[in-house]
Amino acid sequence: MAINSNHLLEELDGVRCIIVEKNLTAERVAFLKPLLEYNTLKVVVVASPPPKVAAPAAAPVAEAEIVAAPAVQAPETFTMGVTNMLFNPVNAVFGRLLRTADGHVVTPAYWHQEEAVSHDEIPYYER
Repeated sequence: MAINSNHLLEELDGVRCIIVEKNLTAERVAFLKPLLEYNTLKVVVVASPPPKVAAPAAAPVAEAEIVAAPAVQAPETFTMGVTNMLFNPVNAVFGRLLRTADGHVVTPAYWHQEEAVSHDEIPYYER
């Protein structure tokens, strides 16, 4: 078991993995998977289980008032992990260990998709 939440270990499709992120959208998977594979990590992606829905509080209702509520489709989400047991996504991003396909360092803004292009900025400790 992990001491902190930075090293989450789960079994995805029968393979032990370090969890990179949970509840990812398909667009986020399409962004992260090639980035991690470019950095020589084996990526495993599985569909996340649907969220549990709490039962509504029971209130006395006449049978004539019962109306079937339309089923709400939960958005499809995914869980992504890597097979490298030493990988930590927080340390990899802030330690400047990941690179983009064009050779730039992956910055936190690029990782969170706040910027379209990763800019090699001067690290705070070198200013």
